[in-house]
Amino acid sequence: MRKKTFAVAALLAAVTMPLSACGSGEDSKKPVSVVSEDTSRKAATVLDTPFEKPDLVLTDTRGRTYDLRKETAGRPTLIYFGYTHCPDVCPLTMNNIAVAVKSLPKAEQDKLRVVFVTTDPDRDTPAELGKWLKMINADFVGLTGDFDTIQAGARTLGISIEPTTKDKNGKLVSNHGTQVVAFSPKTDAGYVLYGEDATVEDYIKDLPKLVKGEKP
Repeated sequence: MRKKTFAVAALLAAVTMPLSACGSGEDSKKPVSVVSEDTSRKAATVLDTPFEKPDLVLTDTRGRTYDLRKETAGRPTLIYFGYTHCPDVCPLTMNNIAVAVKSLPKAEQDKLRVVFVTTDPDRDTPAELGKWLKMINADFVGLTGDFDTIQAGARTLGISIEPTTKDKNGKLVSNHGTQVVAFSPKTDAGYVLYGEDATVEDYIKDLPKLVKGEKP
């Protein structure tokens, strides 16, 4: 049995994921407590208490205002917080999802919303986000805006992010949780989590169910 670590609020009302600096391979702070579960067979963690969709109003890659709740209401939605200068986890995660999405029938692809919210808004302008996402899947939604707003939105999903800082080599890095949250088209609630070890095959297997709002 492998252990999945969660920082748990005192009243067990929320789950806060440990931070990960892309490229560092190390968590930047310890979780409050550890919850053990068998994750050897499934990449997905189905939440007993789903997350409410963040009330985020940001700017998309066309420079237009994007109201996350309004634009994704009633649609199966995957949300990931990361940044375009990430050397490993972020592009791998988004590319895995992109490959899996292409395995869906066209009608289901059209229903699905995949949203990438930057954790490095100073560098990830709408134009930069658009250029980066175009190489992955031009239909994916890229959002940027005020860092404090983004950080607060991520926190409602139990995902911690920190302002971009320089590492020991002087390189700018963004410390952030690396989970993908899946939202049901039936309830608009975030009911499934995927960690950074989720593979293309995991998403290919689960997406048909997620599109319908079913448990993977």
